Amino acid sequence: MRYLVSVLFLSLALSSFGQTTWADDVATIFYQKCSKCHNPNGIAPFSLVTYSEVSPMAGAIYDAVNQDRMPPWPPNNDYQQYIHNRELDAADKILVLDWLTNGAPEGNASNTPPPPAFPTDALLGAGDLELQIPTYMSKAQSGQDDYVCFSLPTGLTQGRDIKSVEIIPGNRSIVHHALVYIDPDGSSFTDTVGGDCASPSSQNSVLVTGYTPGATPMTLPTVSPMKLGIPLPANSKIVLAMHYPDGSYGEYDSTRVIFHFYPPGTTGIRTVYAAPLLSNWFFALPPNQMTDLTATYPNSGTINLEASILSVFPHMHLIGQSIKAYGLDPSNDTIPLIDIPHWDFHWQDFYWFKHAQHFEIGSSMKAEATYNNTTSNPHNPNNPPQWVGPGENTTDEMMLVYFHFMGYQPGDELYDLEQLMQQATLTELPEDESGLKVYPNPSSSDFHLSMKNFPNAENFQIRIYDTQGKLVRDWKNIPSAQNWVWDGKSNDGAETMKGIYILSANIGGSFYSTRLIRF
Repeated sequence: MRYLVSVLFLSLALSSFGQTTWADDVATIFYQKCSKCHNPNGIAPFSLVTYSEVSPMAGAIYDAVNQDRMPPWPPNNDYQQYIHNRELDAADKILVLDWLTNGAPEGNASNTPPPPAFPTDALLGAGDLELQIPTYMSKAQSGQDDYVCFSLPTGLTQGRDIKSVEIIPGNRSIVHHALVYIDPDGSSFTDTVGGDCASPSSQNSVLVTGYTPGATPMTLPTVSPMKLGIPLPANSKIVLAMHYPDGSYGEYDSTRVIFHFYPPGTTGIRTVYAAPLLSNWFFALPPNQMTDLTATYPNSGTINLEASILSVFPHMHLIGQSIKAYGLDPSNDTIPLIDIPHWDFHWQDFYWFKHAQHFEIGSSMKAEATYNNTTSNPHNPNNPPQWVGPGENTTDEMMLVYFHFMGYQPGDELYDLEQLMQQATLTELPEDESGLKVYPNPSSSDFHLSMKNFPNAENFQIRIYDTQGKLVRDWKNIPSAQNWVWDGKSNDGAETMKGIYILSANIGGSFYSTRLIRF
């Protein structure tokens, strides 16, 4: 009832207090929810950053938003909360649909907020280990995607602890996703034949992280007591499992991955593990039927080590329809982990919890999945449907739920992971080509602004975004550059974490951006 009253109030407010416009109302929504994929360097087929790009697409955007097809966000947010949430909330959806229904007016262009900057290269800078796949031409012909795996030796003679991983697509327009695995025994091989390699050949490989459109680097907290790292053994290999979508045939890619390590000998690092704790490899899916499967961890009994669960990554293939994972504590109360009511193989990701999920000794885990091996499943690779069993190929099936987890310490569940994961490698940044410069940069206190050949503008706007594209702080109607200072606080007055931020400015209708660092 409260939701319906809120929606009704917002609708009345829109009609009572004036027209919804791009500049004053919806540009920010597009920046936060659409433009991470729909930008000139993104995987989406068209850009949605400026009014001139958005307005001709009004009809298609209305249908996609009204039908909840865009922005893509498979998890049920009423079940659990995650960082980097792309879903439109009810109020934003109403604003966008109202704007589109009423002709998508621009409003006063000078009021348009400056957009986030969309990086074309490494956001975290040079790392300790960079690996790149050989230049590869996508074989994704009409009606068929291309899935290939590249096995890359690390050349490490001693083990290291990973604190962050950045995946940089060589061709952002065709890399649908990239998964990074560690092969500790180095036995995996490259597989670019057949277009159906969904994961490494080595059964001992461990999934570390992944890239999907709009994703940002995986950066673990690095300050005790949340000083976290993932071990990378000596003489291991890195496997990149690449997905190139239908329509990308003939395009070339050379994706690379950059690892940042703790210095050798660093102490106090809490080991983060990644593993498919929930799995089922013993099934056969009959044709023309819906089939329910389950998986439990442990296979019998309960866990005997207390753990903090940091993320969840469910994995199925094309026959999957829905999947849910949850825990049961010693009192048999439910610990919600993830619920995906409508599985989409093309939108998979690690979903990091806003707060670590605490699993006590005596707890257990369970996953429930439904598979649709009928002609009603538009993604079914077989027509007519065939028997499908477990396997590595895309036309086989899987039931896996990966997790990032670690041993529990008191208070783990109280830390804000979204804030802690804002940590980043601190490097000196050059002056932006536009002449826009923030100084001192890096800084542990206040930031100031200067600009060569400053445009003649009475007022301008400035925004600070984090590396996820999330708005941190904004200023409007600043009379001059000399009047701007950022004290490192967010709009709600909270102190921001150290790390990399993006300053974006609208000065006289022209847009500028540069990076800055808090340390």
